[in-house]
Amino acid sequence: QVQLVESGGGLVQAGGSLRLSCAASGSIISINAMGWYRQAPGKQRELVAVITRGGSTNYADSVKGRFTISRDNAKNTVYLQMNSLKPEDTAVYSCNAGGITYYSGGTSQYASDYWGQGTQVTVSS
Repeated sequence: QVQLVESGGGLVQAGGSLRLSCAASGSIISINAMGWYRQAPGKQRELVAVITRGGSTNYADSVKGRFTISRDNAKNTVYLQMNSLKPEDTAVYSCNAGGITYYSGGTSQYASDYWGQGTQVTVSS
């Protein structure tokens, strides 16, 4: 099976920076897209940023110019560098891996997506 483990969340003052990491483990053959989503209290989960295996990226308008997503395909790891953080960035950030091919029971399997457990990011004003 596949597991996603996030790290790097925490408490930071407005204007500060944090770097989130998400490592996918298991008998992974390839991962198509990896991304970050967030959910603030009382709000729906929203896409923050996504990056394809080839390096194409897409960002939510609210984070463009402040956040940078990157990935290390060899390590099956995706990163989110968050700069100039604002109180409205406060949320639980979850990692998503989409289009995963992996080995299980001696054969290759495909999963549309896996989710990490989430990490809290709190930005104080």
